[in-house]
Amino acid sequence: MSIQFDQKTNIFKLDTDVSTYAFMAYEQGYLVHLYYGPKVPDEDLSHLMYRGWYDSLSPRNPKVRDRRFSLDSIPQELPGNSTGDFRISAIEAQATAGDCVTDLRYMGHRIYPGKPELYAVEGFKLPAAFAGEDEAETLEIEMLDKVTGLKAYLSYTVFAKNGAMARSMRVENTGGSAVQLRRAYSMCLELPTMDYDMVHMYGRWAKENTVTRHPLMHGIQSIRSKRGMTGPNHNPFMALLRKGADEDQGEAIGISIVYSGNFSIETEVDTLGCPRVLAGIDPGSFSWHLEPGEIFQTPEVLTVFSTEGLGGMSRSLHRLFMNNLMRSQWTHKKRPLLINSWEAAVFDFDDNLLVDFAREAKKLGVDMLVMDDGWFGTRNDDTQALGDWQVNENKLRGGIKSLIERVNAEGLSFGIWYEPEMVNPNSDLYRAHPDWIIKAQGREESLSRNQCVLDMTRKEVRDNIFDQMAEVIGNNNIQYIKWDCNRNISEAGNAVLPKERQGEFFHRYVLGVYELMERVTSTWPHILLENCSSGGGRFDPGMLYYSPQIWTSDNTDPIERLTIQMGASLCYPPACMGAHVSANPRTGFETKGNVAIMGTHGFELDPLKMTEEEKEWAKKQVADYHKYYDLTHYGDLYRLTDPAVDPFFCDWELVSPDKEEALFTRVVMRKPENYYQMKRLRGLDPEKMYRVEGTEQVCSGALLMAAGLDLSQPWPGPEDGSSVTVHLTAE
Repeated sequence: MSIQFDQKTNIFKLDTDVSTYAFMAYEQGYLVHLYYGPKVPDEDLSHLMYRGWYDSLSPRNPKVRDRRFSLDSIPQELPGNSTGDFRISAIEAQATAGDCVTDLRYMGHRIYPGKPELYAVEGFKLPAAFAGEDEAETLEIEMLDKVTGLKAYLSYTVFAKNGAMARSMRVENTGGSAVQLRRAYSMCLELPTMDYDMVHMYGRWAKENTVTRHPLMHGIQSIRSKRGMTGPNHNPFMALLRKGADEDQGEAIGISIVYSGNFSIETEVDTLGCPRVLAGIDPGSFSWHLEPGEIFQTPEVLTVFSTEGLGGMSRSLHRLFMNNLMRSQWTHKKRPLLINSWEAAVFDFDDNLLVDFAREAKKLGVDMLVMDDGWFGTRNDDTQALGDWQVNENKLRGGIKSLIERVNAEGLSFGIWYEPEMVNPNSDLYRAHPDWIIKAQGREESLSRNQCVLDMTRKEVRDNIFDQMAEVIGNNNIQYIKWDCNRNISEAGNAVLPKERQGEFFHRYVLGVYELMERVTSTWPHILLENCSSGGGRFDPGMLYYSPQIWTSDNTDPIERLTIQMGASLCYPPACMGAHVSANPRTGFETKGNVAIMGTHGFELDPLKMTEEEKEWAKKQVADYHKYYDLTHYGDLYRLTDPAVDPFFCDWELVSPDKEEALFTRVVMRKPENYYQMKRLRGLDPEKMYRVEGTEQVCSGALLMAAGLDLSQPWPGPEDGSSVTVHLTAE
């Protein structure tokens, strides 16, 4: 069993194949954290609870016998508010008396196989990891604030084979009066030393996922979003990397929030040099009114522990996402290789042009044509018609059914673009329902990209959008939806919620989006859903639960894409990263394809304007897409050279789970002075012999990982923007 409880010591021990997590129910019901690190056999870890010495100025409970015990320094699983612990708190509630003292103590627990689904308020479902009874085991801790009657149920699901845990909290008001929940983090992690570096991704539109690493410092450090979506500025992911650890070795802890709204990861290092990490909903834009008997469920946080550095951490998260989070049938089903019309035509197209695109794309071996923005209402530019999801038959003569039949006749399936959460003021929907947009009473409305955000907290809004979508999707042979979201939320207010519940708006918005996505994916489970938010503006695990791929960035420059995709891979598997070959002139067609094949691969260009040479390259890339599909979608990723650090190269390698096959890729960002290049590989079986495809060279995995792969080039050598792939197969 991966979860054990010792009745003598009251210690809970949660073991994976590589890690141990331990805490105990101490005197007076305090839930004290003990250990998180490499797997250990020890059963009694209670001596690890004390850090430093007793401070006479620190408040303490006189009912606890040991005078060293003070919440001011004791590590906890659920630190409350104003209890003598002066660090950041994981939960805070304001009761009828007006104070915000929140003090929850251990009452009991249960352990059971498998993992339950997460349900939020009023039956809304939260995206969460899933597992069968033979895959995981769950511990649920019951805690109670005896004064207010507030209960908290802490959930820990252990994925033993993957070094992973899923954590969340359910809060219930069992008292006799209302409680205002002001802070409810999903996870608290206490560590005994600040000997860690913090690693996370920041960015902006077209420059997402820039990786930064810096030491933990005394005080509070945080990453967060208050955009209403996760946003491109900070991803809801953080890693803690032990000093001296790197890509391939050392301890790493990965923290990923399964959520698509305002989030926060806060880290406070106290005066003893001990970090406390909290992850979950951003408390600065959140409150929740709980009447007696009402329940609030937090989103889920996934953590993984690795002794193989950042690379091992990433591969554990990738496997967890692919096997236990991304539930679409397309996660493990071969996906069509598509061409998208946006960069080729923008808004300027008709049915005949799209059929011409399809005809030429079929000659390249493409499987699907995606009609992007501009097919509905009076949508001839971005100032109008969002929200009017009726087919524009001036563009698509004969209607969408005729167009799809013509595209299908060319041998391609058909996909379509939507932006369901948005509306233009210049639209029939806005004119009919101006009250449906998000706005604060008495405030001017902001526009971004000439659009407003629909209030997805309201069922009538979601019903209207779903019914419009159903009229098109339900009556036509549509196999793919690109779900876009091109602005964030400002002037947040809700016309329906009472004053005391306005702080619930942002979370209710996300729940509404999830409900609409749940309806779409369950009504049409055959559809491949791809998420997009001005590129990677909502690239998060919550979206992956519904869509097995997300458009990584609007920036399709293959050199810029290196840091974007490698950064995303810290947390997210390559199989979910939308990546296309476009007409960007910076590199040749070969490199564009080699970069795109790290992700989902597709095309974002005008096939009618391609040269014969480009068409031949495209045909080769289509062949490679099929040849390497299992490697690129299910293989283990090894980041070999960091493009943000190395001035010349970006190298990565994908290795099949059985280690029978590997694909190495090098992109030359800047021509090096030295043309003698050896690159050590990773992840191979040292006992196997591997053949370098296209040569007579056969080397052991041990040699390829110790001496490396010879990438030397004769003069004049590789040019800026050139690339090479090397395919290895076991003999």
